[in-house]
Amino acid sequence: MTPTYWKQATQDLAACDPIMQQLIHQFENATLVSRGCSFTTLARSIVGQQISVKAAESVWQRFIMALPSLSPLSITDAEPDRLRACGLSARKIIYLKDLSRQFLDGTLNETEWTAMDDQAVIDKLVQVKGIGRWTAEMFLIFHLQRPNILPLDDIGLQRAISQHYLNSQPANKSNMLAIAQAWHPWCSVATWYLWRSLDPLPVEY
Repeated sequence: MTPTYWKQATQDLAACDPIMQQLIHQFENATLVSRGCSFTTLARSIVGQQISVKAAESVWQRFIMALPSLSPLSITDAEPDRLRACGLSARKIIYLKDLSRQFLDGTLNETEWTAMDDQAVIDKLVQVKGIGRWTAEMFLIFHLQRPNILPLDDIGLQRAISQHYLNSQPANKSNMLAIAQAWHPWCSVATWYLWRSLDPLPVEY
């Protein structure tokens, strides 16, 4: 499901930022899409940590093929060796099993999240093993579809800002924040288009 704010966001970004206008025009038929399942989004974010979009997709496909179903119970019951054979590290297996446990025991209750602000959701999610701020931000962007998330630690966003705004000079948090001032309140949308400019595969979690 595409966010309801997408059309307004692209209009506003194109009006205030010529680089963003060019990217929006280049990828005008593509949008962010939610998978509609909170558990899938978080599991996919864990699988995708610190690897490329292409590598993450390959591991993910092997992972879901190895399970009878993609659910907290099937991951909890899966033997670690079976999951390792999919390309998952021992640490990511621990993270996925902890995530599954917290869904099963009710520690993570998705009915609460829509009423929580961005930082409150982040604070809740980072209590899960392996979920740091970056993974929580991916969840806010892709599942809850919050419009104004700027994942400063994301390597892809750093690369894209460097390429498009800084003449390939390194991007740091200070200059990223300065550039992003023009994007508010649509930083999630700007981030998605910058990701899209780097990779032929759309970023999805």
